[in-house]
Amino acid sequence: MPRSDIIFLHAPSVYDFRKKPIFYGPVSDVVPSSPVFEMYPIGFMTISTHLEKAGYRTRIVNLAVQMLADERFDVERRIRSLDAEVFAIDLHWMPHAHGALEIAKLVKSIHPHAKVQLGGFSATYFHEELMQRPEVDFVMRGDSTELPQVEFMDALTGEGDFSKVPNLCWKDKDGKAVINPLTFIPDSLDYVEFDYGTMIKNTMRNMDIKGALPWLGWDKLPLTSVFTVRGCCYNCSQCGGSAAAGKTFLCRRRPAFRSPEKLAEDIERIGDYLASPVFIIGDVRQGGKDYAERLFKGIKERGVDNHIAMEMFYPGDREFYRMAEDALGEYSLEFSPESQDQSVRSNISPLGDFDNSAMTKTIRTAFEHGCQRYDLFFMIGLPEQTRESALGISDYSRSLWNSLDNDQRLFVYSAPFAPFVDPGSKAFENPEKYGYRFFARTLEEHRQLLDSPSWKYVLSYETKWMSRDDIARTSYDVAFGLNQVMLDCGQISAEEKAGRDLRTSTAVDLMHRIDDIMLITDAEERESRLWDVKEDGMNIMASTICDKKDLDWNTGSIWRNAPRVATGLLKSTARSLRSRF
Repeated sequence: MPRSDIIFLHAPSVYDFRKKPIFYGPVSDVVPSSPVFEMYPIGFMTISTHLEKAGYRTRIVNLAVQMLADERFDVERRIRSLDAEVFAIDLHWMPHAHGALEIAKLVKSIHPHAKVQLGGFSATYFHEELMQRPEVDFVMRGDSTELPQVEFMDALTGEGDFSKVPNLCWKDKDGKAVINPLTFIPDSLDYVEFDYGTMIKNTMRNMDIKGALPWLGWDKLPLTSVFTVRGCCYNCSQCGGSAAAGKTFLCRRRPAFRSPEKLAEDIERIGDYLASPVFIIGDVRQGGKDYAERLFKGIKERGVDNHIAMEMFYPGDREFYRMAEDALGEYSLEFSPESQDQSVRSNISPLGDFDNSAMTKTIRTAFEHGCQRYDLFFMIGLPEQTRESALGISDYSRSLWNSLDNDQRLFVYSAPFAPFVDPGSKAFENPEKYGYRFFARTLEEHRQLLDSPSWKYVLSYETKWMSRDDIARTSYDVAFGLNQVMLDCGQISAEEKAGRDLRTSTAVDLMHRIDDIMLITDAEERESRLWDVKEDGMNIMASTICDKKDLDWNTGSIWRNAPRVATGLLKSTARSLRSRF
């Protein structure tokens, strides 16, 4: 196996989840990955691309995917087979607080002379705590670390000066932590090298398709993504990516956008390799009307034929949907109003201060102008949300489908706001104001929560309006209600409803059984009884209260895309040659 200069490792949420009696519940029912959160951040690809361009040999190894795919997969043996100067582990979102740190310990024990580096939002927020851990040598702070990472590798391999690397946390010869200023905060993202070809080339070079998969099953149903912005214009109270959070720990005063022209080019290049859907991260209207117009124009001019899915932060108007239809033909949308209760919505963010008739109108208008799928997401465990308010999700969904003639292009999901409130968000920094009570504040406290036997005990919060028990019970009750509504409105068959109800009933029973087990005072007996229910929990791990298959787009596997991949690699080589001469 060829040596790498730097290997990016993605850990499971909990290490080793296969050897622990854990009932995950519905914490990931509305995202592509499993409760192991095996999806690695898109930054792996962009950072890798910049390093490769600078002459460094990189590799991505998704340990979480391989652990999910094969219960006999030996993580320690795999790490022992790897050889690199630096092992970079993402700690982007808090669900990886356990796995990332345990993998860091493993790497340091197996490769004591290699350097272990962490990065991501959560690593940035908890950088001081991380630097006190013996298994961590470096932390790279910030939301845009492609260029600082190149500078770091230059300093490391050339015996340079770490003190001059922006955003870097490091240890001096006495082991004392040194925190460099977080000064690399770009105002534009047009500098970012964004090329899926880097991932494909590295996979071919290392002959390791399974290890490089973004999440389990991606090879069969690939979904790609591009990003419009880092930072945000808006201030949703629980979001670690909000404007307030950016100021709190990322030192970002304003969002940094990728130009519409560059974004259209990114989408075209994805189409060079794959016929997969492309998800645009970030509401394209956040950059203003002109931004959306230029993006749609660029996509149309380039003749992109990939299906496009977009995020929406608030209802759209007819002009927006007409532009989308003209440029894209057919497309998909995702909208997370969080609650059907306007008072709850508007308390979270001013973006939520619209009435429900606006929601109906925007969905109907989207369907009139090319939208082929509209995903609507509701959360449970929000500030000022009571159990009665959350239970209203089902009745609202019924009225919504009825008003849209039971259109089957509309998909409605509900899930608990789990497992953590993001550090750095307004709610995390000022819990009393938003009615939260937290069970974890430090990184270590979050890490310990993740090692709990049931998702209910992993929740880092409860609110003035709902306890942990209330949030868990209500999440399941809403699921039952939505199943009935979907049957009545012709969205699912009686057989499908029975299957969903059975999974949810099994989950409720498991939750109560674990509650009873946790009352056992004898530790050995308690552990034994928890293992008795593990298999039942694993059987419904992928889908608990929703059917995860609803999230899939119909697309061909990566193997069906092989001719297109070959063409894309030729185009990439041609672009590289042109840039040199």
